[in-house]
Amino acid sequence: MTAASADLQKAMFAALTGNAALVALMGGARIFDRAPTDAAFPFVTFGRTSVFDWSTSTEDGLEHLVTLHVWSKAKGRKEAFAVLDAVRAALGTPLSLDDQHLVNFRFEFSEVTFDDDISVHHGLLRLRAVTESAV
Repeated sequence: MTAASADLQKAMFAALTGNAALVALMGGARIFDRAPTDAAFPFVTFGRTSVFDWSTSTEDGLEHLVTLHVWSKAKGRKEAFAVLDAVRAALGTPLSLDDQHLVNFRFEFSEVTFDDDISVHHGLLRLRAVTESAV
């Protein structure tokens, strides 16, 4: 099960880092699995991925709920919203997975809050993917 999620994350990472508009907006390809302590803002991190069995009587399938986080130190929420929109647009193009067939990939929801503890705007984007083995 984890191999399918890794394949999906790899394809998402390639789509995000390869999107010129997103990279320009953030001032670089700041997409991380786990952000370094000295990462420049804004940046995007991969968060929780939950995986559920989505098999049918004829096909083995998995449902992935993927969370991406946007981090911004700008004074308002505008930058966080802009990065969320750019991430969503970058992932709107077909993803190419190595060992999986992407049956469905869709946006679920997004939100932006301000985290008082670390003084950053925190955007959250949840996506749903269904994959089947291509091998």
